Amino acid sequence: MLSQQTIDIIKSTVPVLEQHGVTITKTFYKNLFEKHPELLNYFNHANQVRGRQQTALANTVYAAAAHIDNLQAIVPAVMQIAHKHRGLGILPEHYPIVGENLLAAIKEVLGDAATDDILNAWAEAYGVIADVFISVEEDLYKEAEKDGGWRLFKTFLVTKKVPVNEIVTSFYLEPVDGEILPEFKPGQYITVRVKVPGDEYTSNRHYTLSQPSNNNEYRISVKVEDECDPKGVVSNFLHKQVNVGDTIEVSAPAGLFTLEENNSPLLFVSGGIGVTPLNTMLQTMELGRQVSFVQCARNDKSAAFKEQIEKKVNELNGSYRILYSEETGYVTKEDLAPFISKDTEIYICGPAPFMETVISIARDLGVSDDQIHFEFFGPAMSLEALASAN
Repeated sequence: MLSQQTIDIIKSTVPVLEQHGVTITKTFYKNLFEKHPELLNYFNHANQVRGRQQTALANTVYAAAAHIDNLQAIVPAVMQIAHKHRGLGILPEHYPIVGENLLAAIKEVLGDAATDDILNAWAEAYGVIADVFISVEEDLYKEAEKDGGWRLFKTFLVTKKVPVNEIVTSFYLEPVDGEILPEFKPGQYITVRVKVPGDEYTSNRHYTLSQPSNNNEYRISVKVEDECDPKGVVSNFLHKQVNVGDTIEVSAPAGLFTLEENNSPLLFVSGGIGVTPLNTMLQTMELGRQVSFVQCARNDKSAAFKEQIEKKVNELNGSYRILYSEETGYVTKEDLAPFISKDTEIYICGPAPFMETVISIARDLGVSDDQIHFEFFGPAMSLEALASAN
């Protein structure tokens, strides 16, 4: 338990963190990687370059300070981050390194304003927060090991490489050891770890499992990216250099973006490759629940799984609509209104600006936040921060 004095000091720093948080976290990461370059094996280099990781950490530190007297308030954010950490193989021994460099960054940025009392309070608070993460992540590691699962990374063989369309390819992966794969929930992702030629460190990326669970193989469906410096490095490496017979390292399925079972009307809204988790959820559904699917893509050539989605929606007596931005522009309130009632549960996945637009539309149409579910692949940031970073 933190003393009241420590809580008061931490809360007094909230305005400072709001003003200088990103500068502190940028300084933190710069110093961290200079002192411990081996930790680059765990981080998404594209998120570092684009500032996402720094903003995400700043948001997390700010939230922890604001709720230091009631850490239960940030449990949802902790769980989301913990799933990503478990997928990346973050371990307890990493936390002291992070703590040391975070405190040093606070001191470096704030200078004399970072008094001994403030630094000592933050050291104490960081220890409590780190213990929360370590405990939650250990539970997730133990859960991952159940029913044939594994703790960190496991070697998988690429058994098939199948084009979905001109820009999306599906990779079918089977464990080299031949063990039965544990069940996963539709919407979850795996973390792929590869060594891209010319890079000194390994690269990790989260990819949705794009077909329902079976005990023999995983499938991921990957979009080739126009950019490749460093965004798209792993996706393009998979497309261009990974072939049938090659092996990659994979962590056990993780993630909280999964389909809740109830009788509420259901609307899926996908943007681009964000269709993958929503299609996996759809394919596991059975008759009985009202379902609609609005798929948004740039054009017909870039729309993945549209025939499969339309077929399944028809089997469920639901409604399917596809929108092409090159023809009709971006999704509007008028596009979604026919599929939304006050009881509708909405699942959204796509680029951050797309999700921000769809969530705003849903709110305007009277959908409450607890009925809106969304997923993005990257560090835990507010949706508004993500959108502005794109």
